Amino acid sequence: MTGGIAAYKACEVVRRLREAGLRVTVAPTAAALQFVGEPTWAALSGEPVLASLWQDPHDVSHVQVAADLSVAVVAPATAHTIARMASGLADDGLTGTLLAATCPVIVAPAMHTQMWEHPATRDNVARLARRGVQFIGPQTGRLTGADSGVGRLAEPEQIVAAVLAAVRPRDLIGRRVLVTAGGTREPIDDVRFIGNHSSGRQGAACAEVARRRGAEVVLIAANLADPPPPGIAVVDVRTAADLARAVADHAQDCDAVIMAAAVADFRPRTIASGKLSKSSGSPPVELVPTEDVLAALGRSRTEQRRRADAVPPAGSGQVARATYLVGFAAESQPEPAALIARARAKLLSKGVDLIVANDISGGVVFGAERNHVWLVDASGAVEVTLRSKSLVAEAIWDKVAQSMNGGSPQPSEAV
Repeated sequence: MTGGIAAYKACEVVRRLREAGLRVTVAPTAAALQFVGEPTWAALSGEPVLASLWQDPHDVSHVQVAADLSVAVVAPATAHTIARMASGLADDGLTGTLLAATCPVIVAPAMHTQMWEHPATRDNVARLARRGVQFIGPQTGRLTGADSGVGRLAEPEQIVAAVLAAVRPRDLIGRRVLVTAGGTREPIDDVRFIGNHSSGRQGAACAEVARRRGAEVVLIAANLADPPPPGIAVVDVRTAADLARAVADHAQDCDAVIMAAAVADFRPRTIASGKLSKSSGSPPVELVPTEDVLAALGRSRTEQRRRADAVPPAGSGQVARATYLVGFAAESQPEPAALIARARAKLLSKGVDLIVANDISGGVVFGAERNHVWLVDASGAVEVTLRSKSLVAEAIWDKVAQSMNGGSPQPSEAV
């Protein structure tokens, strides 16, 4: 941590990294401690703070910390610290650790626009980039006071994502996965529709995490609230029928399918032409069931496994892989035991491998940045406590990868 006004955002970075199961040591500069004090860093990290090279003359802490690092993150990184890094200086706990570290280094700059665009800063950034340092941001936006421009610290979620990409195993390389996200909309007329409050953020996070872990990803996007993640093939759909067709087209030969989309259970039997007029009175809207896409996939997966067990691929010496299928259960049930029971019933009735269950009472999940879920499979239920949807996605893929790869991915013990 360095001495920038954005140091308060680094508190959230530390908290989220610990939520992800990583061990965090904070090395603030003296200027950083003018913005956020040492007790805060100690409380958030749960580790001793490396604030000086002189805390214990007999303990070379920066060298010991550097030897254990999986990744080093400088956030926020001021122009002054970037210059010291480029010059190879090591006059405090932070730069001493960085100079001794052999791990990947991620730098998230934060400074005023003129400082970021100064030739000296641009040269220092270029020198560090040639040495393999990864830069996240800066972004364009509101700076200190009324100023706006390039130089704003990247958001904590982006910094954490870069860290996880550096330390998480690339355990989905060679895998092809399909993810559905968002909420379908079933038209009543040319203007109105029956829909739901799903933003698609949890499904989009599942797609992005899979890409980071090496998978080839197709995202079927139903009316997402935000732009889809970059670098992912996207198929846009509107209705449940559209989604069913897209799943049928793309689910073949997938190693895993995650059905995170909130698919309508019913649709109007008929769609009025044009816009229904209020002056004509309330129209009768008769609802009929939509196709149960998850159940159809479950039946297909069961048959796929039956064929694979009966007839292994010729000459391969291996049993053919069957698609690992994940469904979601959004229930108005705050009691964990009842929520898990409903999820287990859905697991059996739909014929899937894993159910991600959450309580949506009061609509607190829809559109939110965080989620609290239970992962329910044949072996039991595991709670994923309240955290960002990206970290929930990591937990889901940990479970899926463990099953597909025959072993659990091991997160790093030190960051």
